[in-house]
Amino acid sequence: MGERSLSDPEVWVTLYGDYLFRFALNRVRDRPAAEDLVQETFIAALAARERFAGQSSERSWLVGILKHKIVDRFRKDIREQPVDDPAGGIFDDEAAFDQDGHWKLDQTAPLDWPDHPGHALERKQFWEVLSRCLGKLPPKMAQVFTLRELDEVESETVCAMLNISSSNLWVQLHRARKHLRQCLEADFFGRREAH
Repeated sequence: MGERSLSDPEVWVTLYGDYLFRFALNRVRDRPAAEDLVQETFIAALAARERFAGQSSERSWLVGILKHKIVDRFRKDIREQPVDDPAGGIFDDEAAFDQDGHWKLDQTAPLDWPDHPGHALERKQFWEVLSRCLGKLPPKMAQVFTLRELDEVESETVCAMLNISSSNLWVQLHRARKHLRQCLEADFFGRREAH
């Protein structure tokens, strides 16, 4: 039995568009995303049509491409998904930083630590508290902070190891630092009394 040939790509939308759209919509549950996935499927099929071996029906071949597009979309969504706020809303970046990313000069700026941070790092108690504070972070955020800041692993390597984007790395580092600062101020350095 010889290879099957594909129909004219101009009729793919008419022949398979509705079916592919329903298939995508049932999985992603978002109309615009489903439309984009179907469009990406047709573009990929057009680029790969010379490699169609005819071992399945044309519709099955297109569904196979669509499945790959859906999986890619899920992976992208997971990578770019915002990190859950482990501290129940303490990460209010808008309130803490100005437009240039500097601390606003008010009560949100870090407290002055009682002695030089280098001395604190040498103290066993500090490491115990830091370990407890790291334990309060979501596991992936704690991994990112530990690898990048404590183990001094290069950012690109951390991204590859944890399968995250560089922007997600920086978001997680920012949130980890902020949470750890607040945790250390409360549990190690003690809060200043409000005047």
